[in-house]
Amino acid sequence: MNLIQPFAALRPAPGRADDVVAPPYDVLSTAEARERAQGRPWSFLHISKPEIDLPPGTDPYAPEVYAKAAENLRAMVASGVLARDPSPCYYAYRIVMGEHSQTGLVAAASVADYDTNRIRKHEFTRPDKEDDRVRQIDALDAQTGPVLLAYPEAPEVDAILAATAAGTPDSDATLDGVRHTLWVIRDTAVQARLTAAFNAMHALYIADGHHRSASASRIAAARRAANPGHSGGEAYDFFLSVIFPAHEMRIMDYNRVITDLNGLTAEAFLDKLGGAFGVEPAAAAVKPDRPGTFGLYLGGRWYRLAIRPDLVPADPVGRLDVSLLQNNLIAPILGIADPRRDKRIDFVGGIRGLDELEKRVDSGEMALALALHPTRMEDLMAVADANEVMPPKSTWFEPKLADGLASHLLGASRVSP
Repeated sequence: MNLIQPFAALRPAPGRADDVVAPPYDVLSTAEARERAQGRPWSFLHISKPEIDLPPGTDPYAPEVYAKAAENLRAMVASGVLARDPSPCYYAYRIVMGEHSQTGLVAAASVADYDTNRIRKHEFTRPDKEDDRVRQIDALDAQTGPVLLAYPEAPEVDAILAATAAGTPDSDATLDGVRHTLWVIRDTAVQARLTAAFNAMHALYIADGHHRSASASRIAAARRAANPGHSGGEAYDFFLSVIFPAHEMRIMDYNRVITDLNGLTAEAFLDKLGGAFGVEPAAAAVKPDRPGTFGLYLGGRWYRLAIRPDLVPADPVGRLDVSLLQNNLIAPILGIADPRRDKRIDFVGGIRGLDELEKRVDSGEMALALALHPTRMEDLMAVADANEVMPPKSTWFEPKLADGLASHLLGASRVSP
């Protein structure tokens, strides 16, 4: 079975992309989605967050919510806002955010290769979040939330995508100042080159979308078991993905704010830091420019921290900056052993800037803030290659994918007009 294959996407009809595209389902609350969808009847939020079309207070995991998503998808197809390509295609997808641009491939990725870890993971998943995605996919008979993947160095793929993106786009939309552009790759010879190039790769890497890929695996297993005529190439054997070259992907810092000093005075806390870090006062906000360095904001002042080199282990998880900070400061000094569950710690995506860290400390909500250097793609890939799991809140990918540009139908009969 191929690592990836073309598929006939359900996507916005010509000129309708701006009406349809929406932020990913998991970056907005129900209240935010309801507000964003006001006056936008064809926003994909009506499919990805369908509780917005039901009475306030509706449980977002209630059966009627998933049924509403399916109803809304059928309505968008029947209205002609969404249309399915007549034959399998690949799709070049470019995202431009400010000065940053990345161009990848929309494809159907192999569940079998996910199951055998050729499509590699680096996070644990939560059963409740998997259950939600399984119910949504089952209700829609479609995968509408793409998994963000990265591919290793592949100049031929880069060249094909660049040549494709030099042409006239088939969809072009701007969402929150970020431009999302799609080109359909219909040429079967070019498709074959892309399929062969990906088949030659040793692995793909999940950047974001562990719950979506895990739910696709569960759907495939259930449908295989229920299908006596299963051949191995059914639509449910693949999952919707957008695959970017690793060298173009951008991970931003994922910073920490903490409510208290674990009973220490500021002076005692700074003194304890000296056991594992070099500590220097800074005249301005500290945005770490290399691994192993950190910014500390405490008592209205910034400090630059540098981990002692002899404390950096060789293993791919232990040497991550998030691990160095957790194992040498957050756990032993501040007493936060489980950052997944401890309410004394919160996480701030780097897109919000260092000003947000200062704001949360200066307000009295938090006692200190810690700024990190972003995790590097090569570090993420090393963790995945070692079959290890990254600590929580290790990566913040920007820009985000848009929902609605392409969906993968598992059984077209339920969504065709």
